[in-house]
Amino acid sequence: MELSVTKVRAFSRARQVLGSMASVRRAVMSRLDFRGTGAVGGTLSSASTRPGLGLACAVCPLAHRGVYHGLATPRRLVHARAAVSSSTDQQQQQDAEEVQLVLRTSDESEELLKIRHSSSHILAQAVQNLFPNAQVTIGPWTDMGFYYDFDLEEPFTDADLKKIRKEMIRIIKKRLPMWEEEVSVEEARGRIEENSEPYKLEILESILERDPSAAITIWHTGERGDKDHWWDLCGGPHVENTGKINPKGLALENVSGAYWRGDENKQMLQRVYGTAWETSEELQAYKKMKQEAKKRDHRKLGAQLNLFSIQQEGAGGGLVFWHPKGAMVRNQIEEHWRGVHLASGYDLVYTPHIANIDLWKTSGHLDFYGENMFQGIKIDEDEYQLRPMNCPFHVMMYKNQPHSYRELPLRWAELGTVYRYERSGALHGLFRVRGFTQDDAHIFCLPSQVTDEIEGVLNLTENLLSAYGFTEYEINLSTRPEKYVGSDEIWEMSESALKEALSRKGWDYIVDDGGGAFYGPKIDVKIKDAIGRKWQCSTIQVDFNLPERFDMEYVDEENNRPRPIMIHRAIFGSVERFMGVLIESYAGLFPLWLAPTQARIVCVNDSVNEYAKECLDLFKSYGLRVDMAGGESLGKLVRNAEVQKIPLVFVVGNNEVETRTLSVRSRHQGDLGAMGAEDIARAMNQAVVEKSKY
Repeated sequence: MELSVTKVRAFSRARQVLGSMASVRRAVMSRLDFRGTGAVGGTLSSASTRPGLGLACAVCPLAHRGVYHGLATPRRLVHARAAVSSSTDQQQQQDAEEVQLVLRTSDESEELLKIRHSSSHILAQAVQNLFPNAQVTIGPWTDMGFYYDFDLEEPFTDADLKKIRKEMIRIIKKRLPMWEEEVSVEEARGRIEENSEPYKLEILESILERDPSAAITIWHTGERGDKDHWWDLCGGPHVENTGKINPKGLALENVSGAYWRGDENKQMLQRVYGTAWETSEELQAYKKMKQEAKKRDHRKLGAQLNLFSIQQEGAGGGLVFWHPKGAMVRNQIEEHWRGVHLASGYDLVYTPHIANIDLWKTSGHLDFYGENMFQGIKIDEDEYQLRPMNCPFHVMMYKNQPHSYRELPLRWAELGTVYRYERSGALHGLFRVRGFTQDDAHIFCLPSQVTDEIEGVLNLTENLLSAYGFTEYEINLSTRPEKYVGSDEIWEMSESALKEALSRKGWDYIVDDGGGAFYGPKIDVKIKDAIGRKWQCSTIQVDFNLPERFDMEYVDEENNRPRPIMIHRAIFGSVERFMGVLIESYAGLFPLWLAPTQARIVCVNDSVNEYAKECLDLFKSYGLRVDMAGGESLGKLVRNAEVQKIPLVFVVGNNEVETRTLSVRSRHQGDLGAMGAEDIARAMNQAVVEKSKY
């Protein structure tokens, strides 16, 4: 099925503003080192916490044909209003398609970013007003809210949160000015020590360790000498005064544990989460979205539908056990992935799960990524290492024989399982695990081929993701950072190639200036799910580092031996995480082509079993996943199929036997009436082949 982009436009802010915001966010987050402070039992953000992700959106409408033709409704280019849960999936869909309200992330609105960041300061001030012994640590904004971590011996209660919010509103209503002051290192250290804030002192020292000449700024709330004056070591930005925050758009959500600096060997802190919006209507829509997200939690649905489990007690955390139904869905995803890649000119490869540690020294992973790798394995006199990434293996295969420029590009794809050390507190269902399968591929090409290859990857990305209903994308292009490897010429060539490929696609994007890796520029793609949440998904990364480290080369037209260009790319990111996103986006109700059980034949009484079995054999001859049930009341049999989220139910009674038909009930369309088994099988097969929505 051929896909095309019919409409591309940016979100609510101008590109220049958003690009600037991305730079501000990256600078502030890097300066205060907010990353790596994962919560234990807290709310996991649906989107990556990496700063500066792009905010342009591409919409690709799919043709939904076959047995469920006409059910798909084109989505508007806004954040979907949260679906209000109801007793039926049809009502849920109608609710989701009502008048839509834009729920902007902090990256999409500079004003909301300031409101949320300022709310975190007001939260910390309110806590210290009510709990003078509380020590403050960090308090950043998040995609749709904020949090602050506190060191306090007594745990916060729900009643405490109500008191804290009341105190926050008092501070807001005083319209206290928020202002910035740049101070010397000695002045900052002295003020922090005077307030007995050891965590702030550690933050100050970490800033200086990374950049001894860094500007040190303090943000004040209120004027000096005022009883409501409060300050924090911070890089901003903030609102002009506390009155800019709407109390009716402010909520404190929950409290969780969070290790200081994300290190389980350090102090356990209390993280208070909140959210802030410009209007009460936005807050209510956000709350509805959160309620819907809770119902869609892939951990809950995974257990309910018997898709997967994580055997914490017997096998350890972060290791996924795929049950038969989940394995069936995963197999459909992987087979689809393989088919698309083969059709796009890729070769499939398989590589080992471990390698001699010398490989990881050469690649640089041991030096730069060692903390995320498991300990080595002694084999004879050598040390081996579980792979955290697949790329060095593909490089070794490239180096196994000489290559001519005539052979390039080479496109090698692998569903390769990798293993990474994650602290127990960071593990989260399928989203954060210790063993996962990357849909990895590497392209080795000539400099002149980069643009075409990137465009090919973008086409493949659209082709794959749209088959799962993901047709709204946010695109971010990250460019050369201050410290980098490779020549200026090759960086400029690669960045131009990425921009040209995006231009050919007609996709708008935001440039995250300086946000690239030290070894090459990249494109990041976020997808938007059924309830408007964004998920970091695809990455396309140019790499100048590994070809140099491994002395890769090819023979060019003049018999010289230059380095090839290496492109890393993953479309899903990882099969596990993508599966988690799918479960939540579909609310467990997979489309027909993915559903582990596509249909169930329900027998009204035992006398119809023979005909039902005949129909079952027919469906199986088409390769369809259909089973049969009976022996209970019709209502219970149908209800069981609904609970298991089976797309189609075929009821067989005496009348159906006589007319040689089946009464068809669709999860999405309701009662479709009587149809012949052969006609149903053909229509289902067509829907599966076309990857129809239903």
